[in-house]
Amino acid sequence: MGVDYYNILKVDRNASDEDLKKAYRKLAMKWHPDKNPNNKKEAEAQFKQISEAYEVLSDPQKRSLYDQYGEEGLKGMPPPGSSGAGTRSSDDFFFNPRNAEDIFAEFFGSSPFGFGSMGRAKSMRFQSDGSGMFRGFGGPESVFRSYSEGIGSGGGGQLRKPQAVESKLACSLEELYTGSTRKMKISRNVLDANGQMMTESEILTIDVKPGWKKGTKITFPDKGNEQANQLPADLIFVIDEKLHEVFKRDGNDLVVYQKISLAEALAGSTMDLITLDGRKLSIPVTDVVTPGYELVIAKEGMPIAKEPGKKGSLRIKFDVKFPSRLTPEQRTGIKRILGG
Repeated sequence: MGVDYYNILKVDRNASDEDLKKAYRKLAMKWHPDKNPNNKKEAEAQFKQISEAYEVLSDPQKRSLYDQYGEEGLKGMPPPGSSGAGTRSSDDFFFNPRNAEDIFAEFFGSSPFGFGSMGRAKSMRFQSDGSGMFRGFGGPESVFRSYSEGIGSGGGGQLRKPQAVESKLACSLEELYTGSTRKMKISRNVLDANGQMMTESEILTIDVKPGWKKGTKITFPDKGNEQANQLPADLIFVIDEKLHEVFKRDGNDLVVYQKISLAEALAGSTMDLITLDGRKLSIPVTDVVTPGYELVIAKEGMPIAKEPGKKGSLRIKFDVKFPSRLTPEQRTGIKRILGG
């Protein structure tokens, strides 16, 4: 049969017109070259195949001939209304696929996205309108502009990109130290081929990288809710950091508060600490711990996301516990030792 148009549209051979519309709508929006600026060559090839498959399968006459004779049968298809429907002479008619952008423009001209009355589409691109920030979200607003020729004074249609949908992703300090993989199940509203709203579920995978900070954003383009006359919204997960019972993060550093006695502050001690990745550290404290003293251990802080292999520091702050009372003998001994 050559090219498998059913497989290209990901439908079975009994697919209805509505099934074909839904499949074309989804795939054409996904593979339009202007939505794939970093992979344009492959997108153009996919977009052309999708459009050709839809053109054949949505036309009863072409589909019937394709089902009987395959791709080669289309080359000898007689013209519409011809009495020679049973013959397959390439002298009578040659199937020449239409321009993919023309099919796209005609389809979406009557879609719930509302390109409006369009002639031949010249190009469609993502562009920023330069309006700056979304109130409360902080993302640039984008619009999907349709430029067309021969549409008179009505001007081109335009699909707006709504503000992104943001959701917090709470991570433990351990996850942000070692990295993790999170699976997030989402449910969103989408429009079917008839413009009716339906709910669609999907599982998204988020690879949390070591060193990511609170406020880091992970964007899934077009995974938010759809609305009529608009492009799908983007879905953004924003990293949030859970409180830890031992460590506190300060940029790329980790801070630990350690209580020690006055005797330990003066005479020294050893501090045992379990790191965020499960290692045991034995840290000798040999300096005299004075008010405001901070012990810094290099390369035991948080990983630095933009500098793989590097880490911040571990900073230990001390809370010295003074005795509530001293005996006369203790006072005399301290004065003798300290020379007071």
